[in-house]
Amino acid sequence: MAQPLRPQSEAELVARARALSGRRVGELASELGQPCPPDLRRAKGFVGGLVERALGADAGPRALPDFSLLGVELKTLPVDARGRPVESTFVCTIPLTEVANLEWEASPVWRKLRRVLWVVVEGQRSLPPAQRRIGEPLLWSPSPAQERALRFDWEELAGLIGRGDVERITGHLGNCLQVRPKAATSRSRRRGTDRDGAFFDAMPKGFYLRATFTATLLAEHFVVSAAG
Repeated sequence: MAQPLRPQSEAELVARARALSGRRVGELASELGQPCPPDLRRAKGFVGGLVERALGADAGPRALPDFSLLGVELKTLPVDARGRPVESTFVCTIPLTEVANLEWEASPVWRKLRRVLWVVVEGQRSLPPAQRRIGEPLLWSPSPAQERALRFDWEELAGLIGRGDVERITGHLGNCLQVRPKAATSRSRRRGTDRDGAFFDAMPKGFYLRATFTATLLAEHFVVSAAG
């Protein structure tokens, strides 16, 4: 199966995503000619990349929404047996030396999150990746209240980075967004600035959506168990 051409409308994109609902990851991987890994410890982006290919995403490594023609970002969201997110969601890598000069409207976070196609995927670690099923999609834009909350976190965190405190930021900061390391190994480095404006080599960082934020999002749109 060749990778589909990019969708020409949101309706076409959603229809393609709905056609994947209920299918298993291994089945889709076989159709696309990709071997399915036995686990995701060394292949965290495998499921997301697979769904991107199946839906015709075209942005590739560029800093654009995955469906650049439509301005829609794709986010796969692994959930547990109760339908609750099992981990935080990567949004984008942080441009450490530029972030302080960006307004919210021009930020990579807002560019990625203003229109998102969420695709839920079974994420129980007891399930081999090939056996995990793809769920219903959700085409979403933040409500005004959600945008205000995201913007507040962005401005607080970007301000700390701009003041040279990037190495002091922990994952505990931020109500919706958090900053976490984003690197293949602990030896990876990216240029940052300290409080005096001097450049230094910092570990690459990324913005992530907290699982509590995505759990609220799912609860608004799907029936999600509140048990245990």
